[in-house]
Amino acid sequence: MSQTHDIPGFQEIFDAQGQPLGAILGPEAWASVRDVVLQHFSAPAPEPEIFEPLDDWRTLVKNWDFKYPVDLDVACPLCGNESADWERDTPRKFMLNAANMGGLVSFRCLSCQARIIKRHFYDKIKVDATPYMPEKSIRNKGRAS
Repeated sequence: MSQTHDIPGFQEIFDAQGQPLGAILGPEAWASVRDVVLQHFSAPAPEPEIFEPLDDWRTLVKNWDFKYPVDLDVACPLCGNESADWERDTPRKFMLNAANMGGLVSFRCLSCQARIIKRHFYDKIKVDATPYMPEKSIRNKGRAS
């Protein structure tokens, strides 16, 4: 069962009990409401999933046996981005890329995309930063012989 209104290019459709089932829109009517309808019913884009090896970090912290306390500060010497506690920053300034029991911890600066590597030795910490490179050098690419 359908019902016609005085609106050109628009027809409502009802079931036998009079409950609305939908509507048919002609080309002119659809053109005038298309953007609003699509915006209203489109799902928001899903947030990209960010993988951080936090279990590896927590294992390192749990077994910390260096002469100094756990260091939570990270600084990027290339762009000046810094954090006193990288894990609690909102929004995050650094993302953990890797951590291992040997004391090697790697971060990505979310400002300039540089790689920050903290090498924890028994009595000191050595920090290195490598600028972001969108493509690997030929030396690091696999080559067929």
